Amino acid sequence: MGEALELRSGEYRARVDRTGAGLQALTWRGRDLVWPYTCDTGPDSFQGQLLAPWPNRTAAGRYTFQGTEYHLEVDDPATGTAIHGLVHALDWSAEQVGDEAVLLRLAFSGTAGYPFPLDLTAAYRLGPDGLAVTVGVRNTGSGDAPFGLGFHPYLTLDRPLWELSERGELTVSADAGAHQPTDGGMIPKGAPLPVDGGGFDLRPPGRDLDSTVLDTAFTALDRDTEGRSWVRVGGPEHRVCLWSGPGLDWLQLYSGDTLEGPRRRAALAAEPMTCPPDALNSGTGLLVLTPGASAEYRFGLLAEPV
Repeated sequence: MGEALELRSGEYRARVDRTGAGLQALTWRGRDLVWPYTCDTGPDSFQGQLLAPWPNRTAAGRYTFQGTEYHLEVDDPATGTAIHGLVHALDWSAEQVGDEAVLLRLAFSGTAGYPFPLDLTAAYRLGPDGLAVTVGVRNTGSGDAPFGLGFHPYLTLDRPLWELSERGELTVSADAGAHQPTDGGMIPKGAPLPVDGGGFDLRPPGRDLDSTVLDTAFTALDRDTEGRSWVRVGGPEHRVCLWSGPGLDWLQLYSGDTLEGPRRRAALAAEPMTCPPDALNSGTGLLVLTPGASAEYRFGLLAEPV
């Protein structure tokens, strides 16, 4: 596994993985805000990973772009799909390292199934308002490149979320007005549906998840005056909050019901995404980068006392 880079600022501490530019850990006042991992264990179930050049699933590992069909490795056998991109297992170089910030870079040369070279950067910065992450992408090839991005932290509190839920001490809110139905392979089926009053309605002020099972993409995100959409997971003493900036117009929430043992429903994966599942096929939310073109996305995490 790659080297971990330690960041600290005020009451926050973070650990960033050079392998995959993933977020290994984030704490506030000594409390975990995300489900952590180490270089020795490696990430479990995509903990803290950056997902590029596509997030979520691609049906049957196949897609067609500008008239050519490409074949990706099917690495999610349960759904027969290619999942979460290609960069999370690669070593990124540390371009800048400081006490409060680090900049990682990856010169991605492409693969047979995705032959589109990209220059990727991930800047992690800690400050009084928690962790802010800026991910940049630039097309370094001679042709157009399809692109999508996601981030896969699991939000956590002092105790497993299922335990807080049983005690009536858990609230979850997400600024999302619609959810995306899927088929048995977790591929979108039909148009997004309003969440109004249903089991997927998690809009503020939030509610307990109870027995709600989530492995669901949401969209129609409401935003604050700074253009940020929020997910908040609250307990009796504090909340952990994830924000996603402009261009991250989709959100995957996963309640961890398919995880085994003590991991089951212990944390909530809250994944900001630029596009829904299977965007390489549908084109929904898919960014097409012309040669030399670039894009940038921001998201972050912080804690709030209750």
